Amino acid sequence: MIEVKGITKSFGSLQVLKGIDLRIEQGEVVSIVGPSGSGKTTLLQIMGTLDSPDSGSVVIDGKDVTQMKQKELARFRNQNIGFVFQFHQLLPEFTAKENVMMPALIGRQSMKASESRAKELLEFMGLAERADHKPAELSGGEKQRVAVARALMNTPSVVFADEPSGSLDSQNKAELHQLFFDLRDKFGQTFVIVTHDSELASITDRNIQLRDGLIL
Repeated sequence: MIEVKGITKSFGSLQVLKGIDLRIEQGEVVSIVGPSGSGKTTLLQIMGTLDSPDSGSVVIDGKDVTQMKQKELARFRNQNIGFVFQFHQLLPEFTAKENVMMPALIGRQSMKASESRAKELLEFMGLAERADHKPAELSGGEKQRVAVARALMNTPSVVFADEPSGSLDSQNKAELHQLFFDLRDKFGQTFVIVTHDSELASITDRNIQLRDGLIL
Protein backbone atom coordinates (compact mmCIF):
# COMPACT_ATOMS: atom_id res chain seq x y z
CA MET A 1 0.00 0.00 0.00
CA ILE A 2 2.83 2.38 1.00
CA GLU A 3 6.41 1.52 0.13
CA VAL A 4 9.25 3.80 1.18
CA LYS A 5 12.74 3.11 -0.17
CA GLY A 6 16.01 4.82 0.69
CA ILE A 7 14.51 8.09 1.91
CA THR A 8 17.04 10.71 2.97
CA LYS A 9 16.42 14.32 3.98
CA SER A 10 18.71 17.08 5.19
CA PHE A 11 18.11 20.63 6.35
CA GLY A 12 21.36 22.47 5.76
CA SER A 13 24.14 20.42 7.32
CA LEU A 14 21.73 18.43 9.51
CA GLN A 15 20.73 15.07 8.05
CA VAL A 16 17.32 14.25 9.54
CA LEU A 17 16.56 11.02 7.66
CA LYS A 18 19.44 8.70 6.79
CA GLY A 19 17.97 6.05 4.49
CA ILE A 20 14.49 4.91 5.49
CA ASP A 21 12.99 1.69 4.12
CA LEU A 22 9.43 0.97 5.19
CA ARG A 23 6.35 -0.90 3.98
CA ILE A 24 2.81 -0.33 5.30
CA GLU A 25 -0.05 -2.62 4.31
CA GLN A 26 -3.61 -1.65 3.41
CA GLY A 27 -5.81 -1.34 6.51
CA GLU A 28 -2.95 -1.18 9.02
CA VAL A 29 -2.97 1.28 11.90
CA VAL A 30 0.72 2.06 12.35
CA SER A 31 2.38 4.34 14.89
CA ILE A 32 5.74 6.05 14.40
CA VAL A 33 7.46 6.89 17.68
CA GLY A 34 10.78 8.25 18.81
CA PRO A 35 12.40 11.14 20.68
CA SER A 36 12.11 14.74 19.50
CA GLY A 37 14.40 15.33 16.54
CA SER A 38 14.38 11.70 15.43
CA GLY A 39 12.74 12.56 12.09
CA LYS A 40 9.17 11.35 12.74
CA THR A 41 7.30 14.38 11.44
CA THR A 42 9.68 14.82 8.50
CA LEU A 43 9.08 11.21 7.47
CA LEU A 44 5.31 11.66 7.84
CA GLN A 45 5.35 14.81 5.72
CA ILE A 46 7.37 13.10 3.00
CA MET A 47 5.05 10.08 2.95
CA GLY A 48 2.10 12.46 2.87
CA THR A 49 3.56 14.38 -0.11
CA LEU A 50 3.81 17.64 1.90
CA ASP A 51 7.61 17.59 1.54
CA SER A 52 10.09 16.04 -0.89
CA PRO A 53 13.00 13.75 0.02
CA ASP A 54 16.56 14.45 -1.08
CA SER A 55 16.73 10.90 -2.40
CA GLY A 56 14.64 7.74 -2.41
CA SER A 57 11.04 7.02 -3.39
CA VAL A 58 7.55 6.86 -1.90
CA VAL A 59 5.03 4.63 -3.66
CA ILE A 60 1.36 4.84 -2.62
CA ASP A 61 -1.15 2.46 -4.21
CA GLY A 62 1.40 1.60 -6.87
CA LYS A 63 2.15 5.22 -7.82
CA ASP A 64 5.53 6.83 -7.20
CA VAL A 65 4.52 10.19 -5.75
CA THR A 66 8.12 11.43 -5.67
CA GLN A 67 8.06 11.51 -9.49
CA MET A 68 4.86 13.52 -9.86
CA LYS A 69 4.66 17.14 -11.05
CA GLN A 70 3.08 19.64 -8.65
CA LYS A 71 -0.40 19.73 -10.25
CA GLU A 72 -0.59 15.95 -10.51
CA LEU A 73 0.66 15.62 -6.94
CA ALA A 74 -1.92 18.10 -5.59
CA ARG A 75 -4.71 16.19 -7.33
CA PHE A 76 -3.40 12.84 -6.01
CA ARG A 77 -3.13 14.25 -2.48
CA ASN A 78 -6.69 15.61 -2.56
CA GLN A 79 -8.15 12.33 -3.80
CA ASN A 80 -6.07 9.77 -1.91
CA ILE A 81 -4.64 11.24 1.30
CA GLY A 82 -6.20 12.63 4.47
CA PHE A 83 -4.43 14.59 7.21
CA VAL A 84 -5.08 15.11 10.92
CA PHE A 85 -2.88 17.58 12.81
CA GLN A 86 -2.35 18.19 16.52
CA PHE A 87 -4.27 21.48 16.58
CA HIS A 88 -7.05 20.49 14.16
CA GLN A 89 -6.39 23.41 11.76
CA LEU A 90 -10.08 24.17 11.24
CA LEU A 91 -10.99 27.42 9.46
CA PRO A 92 -12.61 29.59 12.17
CA GLU A 93 -15.03 31.45 9.87
CA PHE A 94 -16.69 28.24 8.64
CA THR A 95 -19.04 25.82 10.39
CA ALA A 96 -18.09 22.24 11.22
CA LYS A 97 -20.00 21.02 8.16
CA GLU A 98 -18.35 23.56 5.88
CA ASN A 99 -14.89 22.65 7.19
CA VAL A 100 -15.57 18.98 6.49
CA MET A 101 -16.84 19.78 2.98
CA MET A 102 -13.71 21.73 2.03
CA PRO A 103 -11.60 18.89 0.51
CA ALA A 104 -14.54 17.80 -1.68
CA LEU A 105 -15.15 21.34 -2.92
CA ILE A 106 -11.45 21.75 -3.67
CA GLY A 107 -11.76 18.50 -5.65
CA ARG A 108 -14.63 20.12 -7.59
CA GLN A 109 -17.36 17.84 -6.31
CA SER A 110 -20.89 19.24 -6.33
CA MET A 111 -22.18 21.21 -3.36
CA LYS A 112 -25.07 18.75 -2.90
CA ALA A 113 -22.86 15.65 -2.87
CA SER A 114 -20.29 17.35 -0.61
CA GLU A 115 -22.93 18.39 1.91
CA SER A 116 -24.48 14.93 1.97
CA ARG A 117 -21.12 13.25 2.58
CA ALA A 118 -20.19 15.79 5.29
CA LYS A 119 -23.46 15.17 7.13
CA GLU A 120 -22.90 11.42 6.95
CA LEU A 121 -19.40 11.72 8.41
CA LEU A 122 -20.43 14.13 11.17
CA GLU A 123 -23.26 11.79 12.15
CA PHE A 124 -20.78 8.89 12.35
CA MET A 125 -18.60 11.08 14.59
CA GLY A 126 -21.56 11.81 16.87
CA LEU A 127 -21.57 15.45 15.81
CA ALA A 128 -24.75 15.71 13.74
CA GLU A 129 -26.19 18.32 16.11
CA ARG A 130 -22.98 20.37 15.98
CA ALA A 131 -22.77 20.58 12.18
CA ASP A 132 -23.72 24.26 12.00
CA HIS A 133 -21.47 25.37 14.86
CA LYS A 134 -18.19 27.18 14.22
CA PRO A 135 -14.94 25.91 15.78
CA ALA A 136 -15.05 28.49 18.60
CA GLU A 137 -18.33 26.89 19.74
CA LEU A 138 -16.89 23.35 19.87
CA SER A 139 -14.91 21.56 22.57
CA GLY A 140 -11.35 20.37 21.91
CA GLY A 141 -12.51 16.79 21.37
CA GLU A 142 -15.29 17.90 19.03
CA LYS A 143 -12.90 20.01 16.96
CA GLN A 144 -10.53 17.09 16.53
CA ARG A 145 -13.37 14.78 15.45
CA VAL A 146 -14.40 17.40 12.88
CA ALA A 147 -10.79 17.38 11.67
CA VAL A 148 -10.90 13.58 11.34
CA ALA A 149 -14.17 13.84 9.39
CA ARG A 150 -12.53 16.37 7.08
CA ALA A 151 -9.60 13.99 6.55
CA LEU A 152 -12.07 11.29 5.46
CA MET A 153 -14.15 13.52 3.19
CA ASN A 154 -12.78 12.27 -0.14
CA THR A 155 -12.56 8.63 1.03
CA PRO A 156 -8.74 8.57 1.02
CA SER A 157 -6.85 5.30 1.05
CA VAL A 158 -4.52 6.56 3.79
CA VAL A 159 -4.79 9.05 6.66
CA PHE A 160 -1.62 10.59 8.11
CA ALA A 161 -1.92 11.95 11.65
CA ASP A 162 0.72 14.06 13.43
CA GLU A 163 0.31 13.98 17.22
CA PRO A 164 -3.50 13.91 16.79
CA SER A 165 -4.26 13.55 20.50
CA GLY A 166 -1.45 15.78 21.78
CA SER A 167 -3.75 18.65 22.76
CA LEU A 168 -6.59 16.54 24.25
CA ASP A 169 -7.48 15.54 27.81
CA SER A 170 -7.37 11.87 28.79
CA GLN A 171 -11.04 11.10 28.04
CA ASN A 172 -11.05 12.77 24.61
CA LYS A 173 -7.69 11.18 23.88
CA ALA A 174 -9.03 7.67 24.57
CA GLU A 175 -12.13 8.34 22.44
CA LEU A 176 -10.02 9.60 19.53
CA HIS A 177 -7.72 6.59 19.70
CA GLN A 178 -10.70 4.22 19.57
CA LEU A 179 -12.14 6.24 16.68
CA PHE A 180 -9.14 5.44 14.48
CA PHE A 181 -9.81 1.72 14.86
CA ASP A 182 -13.57 2.13 14.37
CA LEU A 183 -12.91 4.04 11.15
CA ARG A 184 -10.44 1.44 9.91
CA ASP A 185 -12.98 -1.30 10.54
CA LYS A 186 -15.84 0.61 8.88
CA PHE A 187 -14.11 2.33 5.96
CA GLY A 188 -10.91 0.29 5.50
CA GLN A 189 -8.50 3.22 5.68
CA THR A 190 -4.81 2.87 6.50
CA PHE A 191 -3.67 5.10 9.38
CA VAL A 192 -0.08 6.25 9.90
CA ILE A 193 0.24 8.13 13.19
CA VAL A 194 3.21 10.04 14.61
CA THR A 195 2.80 10.09 18.37
CA HIS A 196 4.53 10.55 21.71
CA ASP A 197 1.58 8.84 23.38
CA SER A 198 2.69 5.44 24.65
CA GLU A 199 -0.90 4.28 25.16
CA LEU A 200 -1.79 4.92 21.53
CA ALA A 201 1.45 3.38 20.28
CA SER A 202 0.83 0.24 22.35
CA ILE A 203 -2.56 -0.49 20.73
CA THR A 204 -1.63 0.09 17.08
CA ASP A 205 -1.08 -2.87 14.78
CA ARG A 206 2.59 -2.01 14.46
CA ASN A 207 4.97 0.34 16.21
CA ILE A 208 7.85 1.81 14.18
CA GLN A 209 10.64 3.34 16.26
CA LEU A 210 12.83 6.10 14.84
CA ARG A 211 16.07 7.31 16.38
CA ASP A 212 18.64 9.63 14.81
CA GLY A 213 17.01 9.38 11.40
CA LEU A 214 16.96 5.59 11.23
CA ILE A 215 14.39 2.88 11.97
CA LEU A 216 15.49 0.76 14.92
